[in-house]
Amino acid sequence: MQTDLDIAQACEMKPIREIAGQIGVRESDLEPYGHYKAKLPLSLIDEAKWKKSKLVLVTALSPTPAGEGKTTVTIGLSEGLSLEGKKTVAALREPSLGPVFGIKGGAAGGGHSQVVPMEDINLHFTGDFAAIEKANNLLSALIDNNIQAKAEVNLGIDGRTVRWKRVMDMNDRALRQITIGMGGKANGILREDGFNITAASEIMAILCMSSDFEDLQKRLGDIFVGYTFDKQPVYARDLKAEGAMAALLKDAIKPNLVQTLNGVPVVIHGGPFANIAQGTNSIIATRMALSLGDYVVTEAGFGADLGAEKFFHLKCRAAGLKPDAVVVVATIRALRYHGGAGLDELNDPSLERVQAGFGNLEKHIENMIKFGVRPVVAINRFTSDTPEEMDWLKAKCESLGVKCEVSNGWAEGGEGVRAVAKAVIEEAESGASDLKMLYDVSKPITEKIETVAREIYGADGVDFTAKALSDLKVIESLGLGDLPVCIAKTQKSFSDDDKKRNRPTGFKITVREFEFARGAGFVIAVVGNLMRMPGLPAVPAANRISVDANGKIEGLF
Repeated sequence: MQTDLDIAQACEMKPIREIAGQIGVRESDLEPYGHYKAKLPLSLIDEAKWKKSKLVLVTALSPTPAGEGKTTVTIGLSEGLSLEGKKTVAALREPSLGPVFGIKGGAAGGGHSQVVPMEDINLHFTGDFAAIEKANNLLSALIDNNIQAKAEVNLGIDGRTVRWKRVMDMNDRALRQITIGMGGKANGILREDGFNITAASEIMAILCMSSDFEDLQKRLGDIFVGYTFDKQPVYARDLKAEGAMAALLKDAIKPNLVQTLNGVPVVIHGGPFANIAQGTNSIIATRMALSLGDYVVTEAGFGADLGAEKFFHLKCRAAGLKPDAVVVVATIRALRYHGGAGLDELNDPSLERVQAGFGNLEKHIENMIKFGVRPVVAINRFTSDTPEEMDWLKAKCESLGVKCEVSNGWAEGGEGVRAVAKAVIEEAESGASDLKMLYDVSKPITEKIETVAREIYGADGVDFTAKALSDLKVIESLGLGDLPVCIAKTQKSFSDDDKKRNRPTGFKITVREFEFARGAGFVIAVVGNLMRMPGLPAVPAANRISVDANGKIEGLF
């Protein structure tokens, strides 16, 4: 059987100028990176147009550790909509090298529903992640330089209060907590520091939440660094850092244009994680795609309790976006998992387990309806799925008043997702979607978190540790109490306990601590033991990736 890489490498890609021409972009407006990818200038964003185009969000039920194929469905759906005669553009996030070399081995879709050039997209692409990393680490260097500087330029930063960390785009647990400045006075001031993965950086969040160059530079200046010895807050603008940081991001802020295997245009930009960040591609890219197409298909990471909730409360609120349809990706494998199947039993047919695990999907459906959108369920088909299991699931969803269709994009590309595409068109053009926020940002932070916990997770309430309450006082003292909340929680459960599958009840979540991204515009409530610098698994995907004598990449799945 062909691997994803085999299929991608066999594809005859169209020159990027032809892909651009399909959506009315002149060759003179492109900034090519080779033959098959290009940057798009922000001048192509048309406010009158993007507000009229149809926006489709793809999200999912709570996933198994391997994921449920949201990107595969997103790409297949964009091709299916194109086959249905809709001028379609997909808008995706860029993969992070950490998961690519860690557990995933690739994140550009799968089978016959992929974005190409697959190897470029999964590895260095157009250098956006590198630019984000450099901008982040420039600020780190400026902070430590100022701490050591002479009195006339020294801001008096107390190194013990510095919250800003360095970043790199790789899973490396050994860098979570480090000591810097060792080796004597010439090497700086001794203090504790650490690394986050680039996708979890506030710079990544800022890039994704910015509306233009001016907004980007202002947000960079608003980054909170720490306190002086006399307890005054210090921001990146106090270090005069925002201009140089913006200069490093002048190309990274421009979205990237590529294509699906069947030549549907795809805008890829930004790559924040959905369990520890907002988990969606950039506002700029989504507005760009809506300006260039009549239908735009985008995705939000992990299950709808994380990705979709943040898409609505963070991105849509900031950008003035409203989805016209939402697709919830479900798999028979995941329903078996939530119904009690072990990881080694996910491919074993069991209608009983599918029925037992349906509560998880049902809760996600209910949540979407709370937001004012009626979802379409897409069953991402696997070879182990039986007709009996799929027929039961379709009937059960339809009994709830929700359309449910099989997505076979992995095997058949867009042709295998046409049934989902037709259901999405019907939903989008019905005008029934009417996005409603579940909380008012002016409410106290604790109340906003309680609302999400009760309404979306089904929790009985929220407990706050002493550390969290202390952090909350800092946040309120800085005047950030009216920001929306981004809850960093495990993707494996509605609760903060990985082991509580399906639709748990009778639980509370515990907020361990707070962080905040003043530049990005949200407060982060850390729930459970999430890390912003992941580690590699025992057998990482990197072990199977190589390059042959002709420079052809192998083992990238």
